[in-house]
Amino acid sequence: MKIAHPILAAAILLPAYALATQQNDLREFTVGMPMSALPESGYGSFRCAADMSLKLAEWGDYKTCPAGPGGFRAVSFRYGNGAPGDDDAGETVVGGQPVRLALLIDDDARVAGLRIETDPSARLYLHKKAYLFALQVRARFGEDGWTCRKTEPTATEQPVGGVFIHEHCEKETVSRRFVLDRQLFRDPAKDLRDFTDATQLTILKAGQG
Repeated sequence: MKIAHPILAAAILLPAYALATQQNDLREFTVGMPMSALPESGYGSFRCAADMSLKLAEWGDYKTCPAGPGGFRAVSFRYGNGAPGDDDAGETVVGGQPVRLALLIDDDARVAGLRIETDPSARLYLHKKAYLFALQVRARFGEDGWTCRKTEPTATEQPVGGVFIHEHCEKETVSRRFVLDRQLFRDPAKDLRDFTDATQLTILKAGQG
């Protein structure tokens, strides 16, 4: 499978990139905001990210979700035109890449974090570019200050089209902690179309684990 050159692909995607405004981390969402300030419309398909079979009628049902790492409860959601809880939500895209979104809610009913991960069910054409989303994240939040740890290929994790990526990066600023993971590899024992290509970004308040 042919993989697009990272720099060229990033250059194509970056003009459409709108991960965050100057004030917010994503659209109307800001890490630290109270649940009471969450938008009353424009989003739907609320579910517990840890158990997608658990549907929620509104943001306020977050306590239905099991607590995960850090004690946060993750609420998955999608962009939509209806009222909160509407399952007829539209396609959720950030920077031209289909994504899955989740708010991490703490015990004080505040948004403790925001998770953005590329959607593995995206069309093959876009799925093959999922690892490039990490380049857009770094361009948006700055190339400096990242500490990365890379994993070497194994018997079940081999390059795709000559490219192998399995890395974990973190960056902390005065107000934010960014955790960025991306992968591009395949198991040679499986079908060529069965490969891992993903980026996951978690935005937390500075100092949070």
